[in-house]
Amino acid sequence: MTARRKIDPAQLRDALLTVRDWVGAPDTDDASAAAAPARAELAAAVRLSARTLENVAPGSSVEVRVPPFVAVQCIAGPRHTRGTPPNVVETDPRTWLKLVTGGLTFEAAAAAGALTASGTRAGEIAHWLPLLRL
Repeated sequence: MTARRKIDPAQLRDALLTVRDWVGAPDTDDASAAAAPARAELAAAVRLSARTLENVAPGSSVEVRVPPFVAVQCIAGPRHTRGTPPNVVETDPRTWLKLVTGGLTFEAAAAAGALTASGTRAGEIAHWLPLLRL
């Protein structure tokens, strides 16, 4: 098994602060809403936060996907090695960052259809969220 790269908490905080206005803006089509961050800034915030989850909840029983930026495995338990994993959480970057920063709960995101969770263990990531409140 490969070692997981440690994430510097200060680097994670800086990346999340960079996208904070966009993440916290209301979900509207209003032109006055915060502009989307640059792709590189968004990618950094998503990847660092997902890899932080991977570090604080080590394991391989749940796969968290935030396309197009990252997919990580976390939560201790039975491991899968081939094909589609049995426990998957998938969401868009903005919803993920809202979950990470405490702007949205896992349950509310699932109820709104903003994320999909398949498998009996997928919901266990809710225990680890938020990672960092802003």
